[in-house]
Amino acid sequence: MLIRRIEKFLRQTGMPWTKFGRLAAHDPRFVGDLRNGRSPRPETERRVEHFMNTYGESANAN
Repeated sequence: MLIRRIEKFLRQTGMPWTKFGRLAAHDPRFVGDLRNGRSPRPETERRVEHFMNTYGESANAN
């Protein structure tokens, strides 16, 4: 499930869930909505997965 992967990412990075939502999905309530049962569209899920997969790479590049 996407929310489990997001929760793990948040624990590992220490990123606030609202910041994650703004950066990954352009919606600061995204994680809160997922926690309440929202199902993301497939393209949103792909964008969020891509964000999590590339976050460490972009942080290390700076």
